[in-house]
This record gives sequence, structure tokens and C-alpha cells, in this order.
Amino acid sequence: MSFKTLDDMGDVRGKRVLVREDLNVPMDGARVTDDTRLRAAAPTIAELSDKGAIVLVLAHFGRPKGERHPDMSLALVTNPLSDVLGREVRFIDDCQGAEAEAAVASLQPGDIAVLENTRFHKGEETNDTALVDAMAKLGDLYVNDAFSAAHRAHASTEGLAHKLPAYAGRSMEAELKALEKALGVPEHPVMAVVGGAKVSTKLDVLTQMVTQVDHLVIGGGMANTFLAARGVDVGKSLCEHDLKETALAILDAADKADCTVHLPYDVVVSKEFKANPPTRTVNVHEVAADEMILDCGPAASEAIADALKTCKTLVWNGPLGAFEIPPFDTATMALAHMAAALTKSGGLVSVAGGGDTVAAVNVAGVADDLTFVSTAGGAFLEWMEGKELPGVAALEN
Repeated sequence: MSFKTLDDMGDVRGKRVLVREDLNVPMDGARVTDDTRLRAAAPTIAELSDKGAIVLVLAHFGRPKGERHPDMSLALVTNPLSDVLGREVRFIDDCQGAEAEAAVASLQPGDIAVLENTRFHKGEETNDTALVDAMAKLGDLYVNDAFSAAHRAHASTEGLAHKLPAYAGRSMEAELKALEKALGVPEHPVMAVVGGAKVSTKLDVLTQMVTQVDHLVIGGGMANTFLAARGVDVGKSLCEHDLKETALAILDAADKADCTVHLPYDVVVSKEFKANPPTRTVNVHEVAADEMILDCGPAASEAIADALKTCKTLVWNGPLGAFEIPPFDTATMALAHMAAALTKSGGLVSVAGGGDTVAAVNVAGVADDLTFVSTAGGAFLEWMEGKELPGVAALEN
């Protein structure tokens, strides 16, 4: 992978730099409830401002479908971003056009401004060349710092990279280097942990992973489908019975690729899906007809830990159980702590990604101990699937 970074930009003083960030943060009224994405954007914005660039932040916010909606205006995010940066951030009421051009012309070196929601224009999601040209008029250089939106070929994520000299921001750079280390040219043995509710949402990931990794751990509701495919009665558990043949095909492909698939052989079950109900820990062949599998059992967790101790690289997407409801977070928390300990000792490169996984490692308090934690959802999954990401491909030399 070859792409230019901020280190390759040269003197940017007085240059107008369009910086694509992900500012699509959760809100409660006018309050940002999680500023993770703002903090991820801060290093690139601050560095360019410190170097005297005129920093013009592009981003989407919600799904306005090409129309202006006051509750999806990036004006709502401007002050919270200013608070994170600890410096003034202005707001410009459009991301293209004469009024935006006039507002940008009034800015001085070092100034920072957030431009209005790119998705207020229908041409954003269709990568319309007229919108690309109009946005490009505002800048001299382009920086993509939003890996989480890089799987979309939109005007602000892909089109601009072909119109202006293009560079990866610090967050994008860190993400790409971590993913390259984990999946591009990883040190073997490699373990992938793929969890979540449904096999159908991660078919491409599973199919890709069995050809790339040495150990594939399948967790969450997905594991039930694979257990059912092997003849296990999973009772009332979440299970896609119509995908049993697909599951068997994935297991067969894993055998041919010499990839060891880990499925739980003991599980935590309950008759109720709620916090702290009565539970049993049983062998997978002892699940009652009225019970649900809601977590891996202790023996299965220990087996995963033993396999992980032999590995040099971990890629993790998805929890092992219904981790958001206690006590069904036990296996996921155990994996998080084990991955962190092995990473801290220097024996493991660990990359985790996706919303539920990020939430899990944050709850476990180990996010800073892993090699890299990606906040990207769809882009992280598509990278695991081996797909080309348009926003990344456009940056490559």
C-alpha cells in the first residue's frame, strides 16, 4: 500500500485544505453523547492549523437524502469540535457555491471552519462531478481522514481525491497501517474472531477469513447456525436454519485451507433473554428445547485463550455472546482482557473494529492496550471481506 500523508504535503501555510472527517456523532438534543469521532479528527485538524493552513472540514451528518434538515446541520457539531480542539472553529453554511467561496476567502492562515453537511446535496452520494468541481473550488489540497466513510464512493470521499492533490490524514494513516499489519501482511499464526447475531450479515467475511487466517473463532448468535449445521439441537436460540448448508460449505472451505474453526462446546443458556436471569452452563448437546444459548461457556473461553496464546496477530469483529446483557458478557470480557495482556507483553498485534466490539473493549477498559481499535463499522467489515474501498484506493499512488 502506497499513499501520501501529511508528511508529504510540504509548506501548507495559506493553503486551503479540504479535510474529510467523520463527524457523524450521536446526539441527545444539542449534546454530543460520544465524542470519539471528534477526538479522532482532532490531530489532523490541529496539525494543519498549526502549520498555517486554512482548514476546511467536510463531513456528513445523518441521512438527509439531499435536502436541508436543521436537525442534521453540522452547525450542531461545530462547538463540540471546538471544545475538543481547544480553539475556535467557524461554521460555513454550505460546502459549495458562491456564498461558501466568499466565506472561505475571508479566512486567515490557521483558521478552522466546518462546512455544512455534504449530504444536503443529492450529488454527494452519487459522486456527481458537478458537485465535486464545486467543492474543489474551495480548496487547494485534499485530505481524507475518514476511514469509516472510505467504503463509499461519494463526492467528498472519493471524487475530490481525483480532483485535488490527495493525502491521508493522521487517523486514516493509523487505520490503514494497522489494517495492513493485521490483514495485508500479518505475522502468522493469525486468529480472526467473528461474532454477532447473524451469519447472513457476515457471509463474505467468513468466506474470506478461512482463506487468510490460521484460527477462526465464530461467536455470538452466528455460532448457533454452525452448531445446528453440525447436528446440534440449539433449542430456542437465535439460529438461521436456512443457512445450515452455507455454514457447512464454509467449514469445508476452512478444512481445505487448513484453517481451524473454533465453535463453543460448552455454553451458557437461559430460558429468558434479560439481565441476570437463571442460567445453566452445559455441553452444547445438552441445550433444552426451551433454552437459548447466550454466551460461550468457560471451557470454550479457555480453549480460545489457549489458541490465542499461540498466535501473533488477532483481528476481532463482533462479541462472543449477548455481551450487552449481564452475565452474558463473560466470554467477551475474558477475550478482551486476554488480548490486551498478550498485546502489552509484546507477543500479539491486535486489531479490533466495529461498533459492538469497540463498546466491548471500552467496557472492559482495555481499548488503549490493544494495538488498534477501529471505530469504523461498514468500512472495517468490507476491508475484512477483501473488498477495495473507493476512498482508500483514490489515495493510493
